[in-house]
Amino acid sequence: MSNIMIQPKTITSNRKPDWLKIQVRTGQNYKELKGMVRHGNLNTVCEEALCPNIYECWERRSATVMILGDVCTRSCSFCSVTTGKPVWDDPDAPHRTALAVKQMGLKHCVITSVNRDELPDSGSAIWAETVREIHRVNPQCTVEVLIPDMRNEDELLQTVFEARPEILGHNMETVPRLYSTVRPQAKYEWSLDVLKKSKSFGLRAKTAFMLGLGEKAEEVFALMGDIFQTGCDILAIGQYLQPTKKHHPVERYVHPDEFDVYKKTGLEMGFGWVEAGPLVRSSYHADEQATLTATPIRV
Repeated sequence: MSNIMIQPKTITSNRKPDWLKIQVRTGQNYKELKGMVRHGNLNTVCEEALCPNIYECWERRSATVMILGDVCTRSCSFCSVTTGKPVWDDPDAPHRTALAVKQMGLKHCVITSVNRDELPDSGSAIWAETVREIHRVNPQCTVEVLIPDMRNEDELLQTVFEARPEILGHNMETVPRLYSTVRPQAKYEWSLDVLKKSKSFGLRAKTAFMLGLGEKAEEVFALMGDIFQTGCDILAIGQYLQPTKKHHPVERYVHPDEFDVYKKTGLEMGFGWVEAGPLVRSSYHADEQATLTATPIRV
């Protein structure tokens, strides 16, 4: 894959290029969904992570609910979620989340969470209960989870796997060389193992990573190869956007043509679905990806 030549179209200006302009849509669906989130006392990664697609997704009545609170025990340099000592403790959250999914009328829902490394089970029991409760209250709704690595502990991961989400997501985020600065408390091998273990359990697996953090094209192709070897079915690739001046800087804005190369490469490699573009995030068009026919386990 590294033989494919890419001529990066680097943007050196601090101004975002035209292809990153966001269309603000605050129609009736957006307003209704925002009200449901507030009324249900729910956290969404759409808001916490300052997702650029919040207007489009919420207008399509698609949102990613964040469980286990809004304070993370890790300090990833790309993420805008608050880092600190979590105090959240809400055992009724799985049921409230399921009711919110029903009120929103979702046919496919995406659930994610902060890292809860201070908990003995990393929150895996709440994860599993949330998936089961959504299935119970919304039998026609498919569930996609975007889980932390849970320290790559088999028992904790299996607790979530046994709840049988329709899609098991865990993000690689970046190339291995940048982990020490971008994901200092994570391990590249752990994340690959999470994907591999989910496939071995018979689940449909999904991951995402960002461009613009300082990676090189050959590193991106190598990362894609490592991901493919896990058996992962769905791949999402997007542009990193710096949340605040305190976060990791944007090294460059990647041109849409380069994203097209990675998408074409991923499909040629054999991924079942590749979503690649400047504004793509892990849950972007997740409802469409849920229709993907399960692919064979390749590990």
